[in-house]
Parts: sequence; structure tokens; C-alpha cells
Amino acid sequence: MKPTDTQNPDYFHKVVDCQWGCPAHTDVPEYIRLIAQGRFSDAYMVNRKSNVFPGILGRVCDRPCEPVCRRGRVDEEPVAICRLKRVAADHKDDIRDRLPQAAPKKNGKRIALIGAGCASLTVCNDLVPLGYDCTVFEALPVPGGLMRSNIPAFRLPVEILDEEIGYITDMGVDLRLNHRIDSMKALLAEGYDAVFVGSGAPKGKELKLPGREAADANIHIGIEWLESIAFGHIDKIGEKVLIIGVGNTAMDCCRSSLRLGAKDVKVMARKPRGFFKASDWELEDAEEENVEIVINHSPKEFLLENGRLVGMKFDVMEYDVENGRITDTRVVGEKIFPCDDVVLAIGQENAFPWIERDIGIEFNQWEEPLVDETTYESTRHGVFFGGDSAFGPKNIIWAVEHGHQAAISIHNYCRGIPITERLPDRMNLASQKMGIHEWSYSNDFDDAARRKMQHVPLVSRFQELTTEVELGFDPEQVAKEVERCLNCDIQTVFFDQLCIECDACIDICPTHCLTITHEGEEADLRSRLKAPAENLEQAIYVSDKLKQTGRIMVKDENVCVHCGLCAERCPTAAWDMQKSLLGISYAKDHDGMTTCQQRKAG
Repeated sequence: MKPTDTQNPDYFHKVVDCQWGCPAHTDVPEYIRLIAQGRFSDAYMVNRKSNVFPGILGRVCDRPCEPVCRRGRVDEEPVAICRLKRVAADHKDDIRDRLPQAAPKKNGKRIALIGAGCASLTVCNDLVPLGYDCTVFEALPVPGGLMRSNIPAFRLPVEILDEEIGYITDMGVDLRLNHRIDSMKALLAEGYDAVFVGSGAPKGKELKLPGREAADANIHIGIEWLESIAFGHIDKIGEKVLIIGVGNTAMDCCRSSLRLGAKDVKVMARKPRGFFKASDWELEDAEEENVEIVINHSPKEFLLENGRLVGMKFDVMEYDVENGRITDTRVVGEKIFPCDDVVLAIGQENAFPWIERDIGIEFNQWEEPLVDETTYESTRHGVFFGGDSAFGPKNIIWAVEHGHQAAISIHNYCRGIPITERLPDRMNLASQKMGIHEWSYSNDFDDAARRKMQHVPLVSRFQELTTEVELGFDPEQVAKEVERCLNCDIQTVFFDQLCIECDACIDICPTHCLTITHEGEEADLRSRLKAPAENLEQAIYVSDKLKQTGRIMVKDENVCVHCGLCAERCPTAAWDMQKSLLGISYAKDHDGMTTCQQRKAG
């Protein structure tokens, strides 16, 4: 293998698995260290720089950072990254004077944004401080999009939504509520300099089975039903409820049913549990509330008596599974489940009946807009998409990242700069050495198990729709959980010219991640390490030739716990622990491109 190019920011970025896995690349280890120091406001601001909604996401994020957390490789469970985000949000001081501020002077550019959800709000967050006039058109009477209408208040309190959305809208966003856009052609005719579509995926999927139309009064589309609950249009449901589907929306539907008076709620899953789309913690919370999850049942028919829904008939399924994939499917019987109401939560789709098909915005065969995955521009110049409206349903953190990237494109577009011109990521490294055996970070391995979230007791959580179930971590839990972080952004940096091949680092390494050996191809090297490097998704570090013997130092980044023992033990300081700081560029950082890029564009 060639020596590892540690000048490429992606190398050390990928070692920080949580930050690499987060779509918005939030500096997770840094904000956890700040929480450990009691600096909650600072931790909140580190969060907000990238993810914009720390208090919201600290409650409802899909947590792409946690499955890749390095702690999960040396322990049973990852660090509670998402819940620590909430700790920073819940305990921060007044941070309004640290937030982005509206530009003192407008730049004369007007941006129209359709939908007041997380993607559009992120665009506003990035562009209003640069002088843009941002006008947001929202069909509902309040902003927030799916965060407001589809996530129940017992998971995401209204006051948290209002606070973090207000940080953005209070900058002077022209927020036009109860204002549905019915024609893109008409909106374009109003002369906006750019348009951003962040209207989400507002159409719930149907289940067309025998009896569907006749039983319509008691069959509900999940996302529409949740919206009706959020705005007080629905306040009750039958005693026996079936939820069709097993994603996160289905979990919100089944738990909402209990709060509307249902006594017997079943979630009906067509496949085995290993194929569920819902997050594990969502399933656990539902089952804690005595929701029954029934697997291997495929909907077949809605059953009626005297014109009223009384049950559903299902095919009982059987599957052959090999290596995590279904290889064969069989129907082995039928079963009827009685019910008073059914909620369909089998997916969501984009819906653009208001976008005319003759204005240069092209769609694929699934009626999804053709959107560039880097610039977020559609096939019509100046019209951008983001969030669920761009590539279909994902989650809030993805929509936030879409908003950041679209804001860069809009900023360039409005200045006549190619929207493909984007600043590269940057990486700074700074030694954490403070003295002999002293480091500026806590590097003792804590073998504590992941803290368990405290919940409101079952007997009281159903009394009000707005009773938040999760209570957050108490101070003792916070103190324990922050120490579980392995400080993956404190990198082990090697200086091959200083190494004398004494093997001291190899002898002291607790995870056997270091090896001095002869050169070879990657597959060969991985097999010859002190502990074979079997995770091919994680890089191995390869040094240049060492001056003593011409051998190389190899490090398996997969199992390193960043304890610093190699650097402490090394007699020549060939190893050092250095904090890596990833530089992510936002719209405001592209202002420096103006002169040279305009010249290039012209």
C-alpha cells in the first residue's frame, strides 16, 4: 500500500465515525466534551452551527451517528449522542446574542421558499444574514412542516418547536402562513431571483383492498391523521385500532391512538422484525406502552357489517431468510383481526400537482423532480429542491443538510457564480499535549454502560396529548454518559522520521491496533497485523518507510480507542494526540469567492 495521505480531510474525518455518519457533519465529540465541562451553551452553539435545530433533533433525530459510533465496537451500545444533544439544549443559557443576525443592509435579492419545514428554514438561516429577502409560503397556520404536523407533542413539545423556529423567523423572514402555492408558473412570474421548494412528501400512500371505499369513515391515512390530531381536529378513536405499517410514522400513530382512548392497539407488519423500518428505540417505546406488534401478516381485505368496519383479514406469511435477505415467500394461512379503526402508515410520496409540466422542471417516472445531488438545482435554472421534496422521505437531519447545500447554490446563483463552485472541506490539527502524561482531554476508558432514558410513568403519560414522555438525563447520568465518548476526533498522529522502532507503543496498546511490519498489498497487510483488521469499511493507516529497517507502521483505525498511551509511552514523540477540526463551508464562507469566480464566470 502507498503511505496514507493524511492531508486529505476525509481521512481523519472518516475516523470520527459519528461526524462522518451525520449528514450535517456535526462535531459530536467536541460538543460532548463541552457538556462534560458544564459548558451547555457552548455545546448548543457547536450543534447549531451544522444541525440548526439541536433541541428538536435532540428528541426526534433518526440518529445516523449512533450505529457507527466507535463505542459500539468495544461495548454493547453506542454513546447516547442524540440524548446528549438534548442535554445541551435543555440546559443552555439565553443564546440569542450568539445566533446569526439579519444583515444590516439588504442585497436586493428576493428568494421564495415553498413550505416552512426544516429544509426551507435552514436556507433562511443561512441566507438572511447575507442580506437576502426570504419569503416563505406555508399552507398551514403555523411554521414547522412535518416537525409540527407529523411528530406528536408527547415526543416533541410545541414550545421547543416555537423556540428554535423563532430563532430563524425572528431575523425578519417574511412568513406567509395559510398561503398555499397552487401554481409554480404564477410564482415564477412574480420575479423572485431564486425559488426553493421544501414542501416535503405530503401524500400518504393508499392501500386499495376490497372494502376500502365502503369503510372509508374509519380508515385513516397516517400522516393526515397525525396532522389532524396536531391541530385539534381529531380527539378520539375507537377502542380497537390496527396500524398498518411498521415505520416511525406507524409508531407515532399507534402511540397517538392510545392517547385518544384506544384500549387495544396492534401494529401489523408484513415482514419479520429484522426488516422493520422503524428505529429500535421507537419500537421499544411503543412496546413499553403495551402496543402489540404482529409480524408476518399481509393485509388482504377490510371487513364490514351493516356498512361499518369491524375487522381486517390478513394472509399469514412465511419467509426464508439467508444472510439478511428474504429468498422465498409463502402464504400459509389467513387470520381475521377485529377493529374499530385502521390507520394506514405504509409510506409517503411527493406530490406536485401545483407544478406545471411545461415550465422546464422535469420529473421521472415516479413523478419525482430531477434534482442534482450536489447543487440541489432542478432542471430549471434558479429553482432548487431540498428535504423530502427533493429525493423522497428521509429525516430532519438530511433536510437540514439539503438546506445548507441549497443555500450555497442559491448564493452563488444570485451572484452569477457557477453553482458547482464550492469550497472544499478543510482540516486543522492541534496537539493536545499539556505536559508529561497530561492531555487536554479526558482519556481514561470508562466501562460504564449506556445510560437509560427516564420516562414519565405509564399511569400518567396518557392523560394529556402534550405530556412529553422522555424526561431527559439527570446530572448523574450526564456525567457518566459523556465519559463513554472515546474522543475519536483526538487523532493519533504519527511522525515516521522520529520512530526508532522500539515497539513501546505496540507493547502498551490495549487494543492491539498497532503493528510494525514489512510492506504489502492491503489485503495482505490486514491479515498480518497483530490483530487482523477485518472491518474493510474502516481504513488502516500506513506510514512511509521507517529509517531503521525500512518497515512501516500500520494502525487499524477501526479498534483504536484514542487513549493516548502510545503517545505517552513513545520516547521520541513519534506519536502525538492531535485534535482534528473539520472545516465545513456554508453559504457565508463563499463570499470570498466573489471576485475571482465572477471573473471566471464572465
